[in-house]
Amino acid sequence: MAGIFKAYDIRGVVGKDLDEDMAFKIGRAFASFLNCRRVVVGQDMRSSSEIMFQALTRGLTQQGANVIRVGVCSTPMSYYANGKLLADASIMITASHNPAEWNGFKLCREQAIPISGATGIQEIEQRVKASDFAPAPVAPGAISNYDILPEYIKHVKKLAQLRRPMTIATDCANAMGCVEARALAGLIRMDALFDTLDGTFPNHEANPLKTETLAALQQKVRDGVPAEASAKGGKYDFGAAFDGDADRVGFVDETGAVVPMDMITLLIAQSILKKKKKGVILYDLRSSWTVREVILENGGTPQMCRVGHAFIKQQMREAQALFAGELSGHYYFQENYFTESSAMAVLYVANLLSQSTEPLSALIKPFHRYFKSAEINSEVKDPPAALARLKNQYRTGKQFELDGLSVEFADWWFNVRCSNTEPLVRLNLEAKTQAQLDQHTQELLAIIRAQ
Repeated sequence: MAGIFKAYDIRGVVGKDLDEDMAFKIGRAFASFLNCRRVVVGQDMRSSSEIMFQALTRGLTQQGANVIRVGVCSTPMSYYANGKLLADASIMITASHNPAEWNGFKLCREQAIPISGATGIQEIEQRVKASDFAPAPVAPGAISNYDILPEYIKHVKKLAQLRRPMTIATDCANAMGCVEARALAGLIRMDALFDTLDGTFPNHEANPLKTETLAALQQKVRDGVPAEASAKGGKYDFGAAFDGDADRVGFVDETGAVVPMDMITLLIAQSILKKKKKGVILYDLRSSWTVREVILENGGTPQMCRVGHAFIKQQMREAQALFAGELSGHYYFQENYFTESSAMAVLYVANLLSQSTEPLSALIKPFHRYFKSAEINSEVKDPPAALARLKNQYRTGKQFELDGLSVEFADWWFNVRCSNTEPLVRLNLEAKTQAQLDQHTQELLAIIRAQ
C-alpha cells in the first residue's frame, strides 16, 4: 500500500503495490466516502485494467453503487461521460504514461470535479487502511454498459471551424490516443503511428513531455517534406503525440520541430478568443510572458495558475474560464466540464491553421519574443532551504508564492518549485536576451545547488 495514494491519483505496480484486494477496498472506500449511487468507470488498455475493473467494481457495487461501465476509453472521455450522464462520480483505471506493470485510478466527484490528496484521496487511504466502510446495503448495486464514444465524437465535432482540408501525423503510442483520435475522424485526415492498443508500450514510452519520445513522429513528418520544400510545405500540417491515457498531447510543426507547449496554449487561446471575443484564460505560471501578452492582445483576461490539474480545474470553475493550458501538455476546456481533451486541443490548432495561409512554424515564430529555459531539475538535500536562499538573494524583485517561489524583474523572471515526491528543485526562467538567460541560469543553479 505504501506510496500508492498520490497527490492527484492512486497509482502503483500491480502485484507489488496494487492488487485485486486493494482495488476492492478502494472501491468500498470510494463509495463510502462519497455516498455515491451512480459511478462511471472507464479503463485503459493495460493487461491488468480488466482485473482492476472487476475488483474495483465489486467493491463499489457491494456498497450499493450502480456502475456505468464505459469500457476502454481515454481519460477525457471518462470525464465527459461523468458530466454528460449526470453521474455522482467517476473512476478512470489507468496509470497514464507509466510502464506496463503499473496501474491506478483517477477519481472524480460529480461534473468531473477531481479528487486530490487534500480533497479525498487521503481520507480514502485512511478508510482502506482501517477497513472503515459504510454498512453495505442488503441489495448491491448493478453494472450497466454505456458506449460514450459516439456522443464524445459529436461533442468534439461541434467545435470544428475548418476552412480547408487538414492532414496531420499522429502518434498514438499504442495507448488511448488510438481511441481519443476517433473524435477527429472525418474532420482531419490522420496518418497514424502505433495505432493498435498494446499495454506493453512496445514502441516507446507514452509521454510527449519527453522530447525523445517524439522522434518517430518527427521523422514521419520530415519524411513528408519534399527535398525542395515548396511554398505549400510538406504532406503534413503538423504532428500530434498523445500520452498513455490521452489527457495530454504534444505537437511538432510541419518541419518536424517540437512546438513548446506554452506556444500551443497561446495558439488555442487565440483561436478561442477569435470566436468568443472575451473571457478568462488560465496559463501555467511556468509559461512564457508571451502567453499573457497574446491573451491580452486578443481581448481575453489572463489568469496565472499553479501547476497541477486539481488546482487548475478548481480555478477554472471559480473564474468560469474558457480554457487553460499547462506546460506538461494538459489542455483544459470549459466545454469538457473544465477538464482535458486532447482531441479538442488538436482540433483548435487545426482550426487556426486552416484559417491561415501560413504554416504552424510561421504562426508561432512571432511569439518567440523571449529566451526561455527548459525545466532544470537539481537534486538537493534541503529543497526548502534552497528556496529560502533564493528568496533572500532576489528580494528586490517582485515575489509571489502561488506555486513555489516566483520572482519577476523588468527583463527576466524565474520560478522554483520543490518536487512533491523527490528531493528535487525545479527551475524555469526566461529573459529578454540569450546572454541574460545564460547568466541568470548559472547564478540560480549555483545558489540552488549550494550545500
